[in-house]
Amino acid sequence: MMLELSSVCSGYGRVRIINDVSLTVSPGEIVAVIGRNGVGKTTLMKTIIGEVPTHSGTVMFRKQDVTALPTSARAKLGIGYVPQGRGIFTRLTVGANLALGAGVGTASQPNLERAFEFFPILKKRLKQPAGSMSGGEQQQLAIGRILVGEPDIMLLDEPSEGIQPSIVQEIGRTVRQLSRQQGLTVVIVEQNLSLIQAVADRCVVIDNGAVIATLEPGELDDPETAKTYLAI
Repeated sequence: MMLELSSVCSGYGRVRIINDVSLTVSPGEIVAVIGRNGVGKTTLMKTIIGEVPTHSGTVMFRKQDVTALPTSARAKLGIGYVPQGRGIFTRLTVGANLALGAGVGTASQPNLERAFEFFPILKKRLKQPAGSMSGGEQQQLAIGRILVGEPDIMLLDEPSEGIQPSIVQEIGRTVRQLSRQQGLTVVIVEQNLSLIQAVADRCVVIDNGAVIATLEPGELDDPETAKTYLAI
């Protein structure tokens, strides 16, 4: 498995948010983590990357136990994380933001051409302050910054948030292309039903910090199923 969580519990201080989660992700697979707001999806992502400490259980990446490793070490092993809200440095240029991707994966130098291949707009904006870009362009930058490090897995948290539909569709196509053509494994947290169905191979439903169901994306065509798990 590319990623394997076994009976993971985590949270903030003594407050437990993630409750006994076991989850596997195969190489090249796109897994969507879905559920209502506030049920622990983002905390799960932060647990995988190491921003939230694991109270119990194990996080395995490419058969290596990374449970006790800091975030920087996990990133260097090849776990890329695109946080909710994008997390770009708005006062730095696009080029400077991309250069920070060298901390992800084992590449000795950031592979800028990889980002430009999927998001050509970034090449045109290299000297532009990142904060002056539109929300959709900033999201492309956030993903591009991870791609230049050539990670094995990308954790993508709410990429459609605050972005116009056409850019959301473009990001969806890019995620599928990265998986199918380059073998990138993706775990995506998302509420946008159309994006989930466009990219996911499998959906894992989280509620109260626990996995309560696994669905095929097509099952979300049923309005009652979508309402039950996404409250839409």
